[in-house]
Formats: sequence, C-alpha cells, structure tokens
Amino acid sequence: YYTAEMGPSLKKRMISFQGLIDAERLPDIKLATNRLEESVADGGKRRVNIDPGYICAPRLVLATTKDYSHRVYLGKGIFADLHLLFLKGHFQPQPWTYPDYREPAVLGFFERVREQYMTELGLAASAPADKD
Repeated sequence: YYTAEMGPSLKKRMISFQGLIDAERLPDIKLATNRLEESVADGGKRRVNIDPGYICAPRLVLATTKDYSHRVYLGKGIFADLHLLFLKGHFQPQPWTYPDYREPAVLGFFERVREQYMTELGLAASAPADKD
C-alpha cells in the first residue's frame, strides 16, 4: 500500500509510551502526528507514516482521517478505527485489521503493552475484557 509513496524498503516499528492518556485526546494526537509526517516529507511524499492509537482492556484503537463503515467519527476530521479486540486472553484481529497488525509478533507486542496498561491501573492483566 505504501510502496508507491514511500519506496520499497519500508521499515516498520511499533512503539508505546509510558503513562496513560485520555482517549478523547486521540484526535489532537493524530493531528500532531500528521503535522510531523508533513514536516519530514520529501517532495510531497511522506517518509514516515505514524498511526497513533490507544490500548485499553478490551481493545486497540487507531486514529485515521479516512471514513469507513466500521469507523466512528471523533471530531476534527479524525475517526476511531477499532483493530483488535481482547477476547479469551488474546488480541483478536477484525476482518478489516491491517495485515501487519495480524502478525503474531505484533499481536504479542500489543498484548505486552496491554499488560503494562493493566498494571498501571492496578488490575490483573488476565482480567476478562470481553464481559459487559
């Protein structure tokens, strides 16, 4: 998908930051990462693609500017894009989940991030997230 804009030698990194954020900040965070992408663009082509999001007990949500049937408008031109649900002790991809977010290493990374999140909240990482 990104090869035409960014070239064939793509390198991917998944990172997480310490500390908790309010989910309502996601639109502003996405707008800031869009500005960062633009600031390092070369000849109008992006050199980096940043997909900010958040993890909570039941899900991983990314921010996007593109509307689609499963995305929820948050404001400021930004949509919430639900990619992973935590069910039966593991993150489960959805039919629309990006291919790289389906990779076992990536799922494992986000499960470790979720475990840290649960620890910061003082909850057991094994706490069920799939119950109402």
